Amino acid sequence: MYDYVEFVAEYGAYDLHAFDDFCRAAELHDLGTMIKVEQDPRAWIASRAIGSGFQSVLFSDPRNVADAQECVAIARPETPEDGGTYGVATRRFTYMGYGGGPEYVQALRDIVVVLMIEKKGAVESLDEILAVPGIDMIQWGPSDYSMSIGKAGQGGSAEIKAVEKRVIEACLAAGVPPRVEINTPDAAKHYLDMGVRHFCMATDINILHGWWKTNGEQLRRAVEE
Repeated sequence: MYDYVEFVAEYGAYDLHAFDDFCRAAELHDLGTMIKVEQDPRAWIASRAIGSGFQSVLFSDPRNVADAQECVAIARPETPEDGGTYGVATRRFTYMGYGGGPEYVQALRDIVVVLMIEKKGAVESLDEILAVPGIDMIQWGPSDYSMSIGKAGQGGSAEIKAVEKRVIEACLAAGVPPRVEINTPDAAKHYLDMGVRHFCMATDINILHGWWKTNGEQLRRAVEE
């Protein structure tokens, strides 16, 4: 039912062994893997995650074209034609080889690079960012965006939804697939009608919280009756 699973490293605690274990578990079920990394130290985290076997990196908080170019370079091989900064490293994704050969280089070229568009500066520079070679997908971030323009907590307002629409339309026009976060399948229809085909649906913490809250409240009422 799912194409890939995402580890939101920006929000949770982890160590490097967890990266390896996460990728091993996903591979056993033929699932792709994505990791979301924070802005600093994104180069170190992304390189170690790719080395563990993550196939996609979602970079949070780019604010301008230079940030976007840096994010792409982090995930690309350091060759004259690719212009990346990822060198040779003996990590899990080399499958016990030293790395650095043609297959190693191609594996880095195949990493899916996704950028969050969630800051005022990124929205203002969106057309230039979308023109950066190597960006495979864009994800809209209403909460961060609303905070960055001084309207914290208003990510669902009509004003912010209008910006979301402009971002999605710009992505589709540029041929860069947009991705949005939803909590239920019903929420997808609005975006499907706009042309969106990539979704992140809920997180384990929210799913557990919702189950515990709903069922806990029901049980509490039954006990107290």
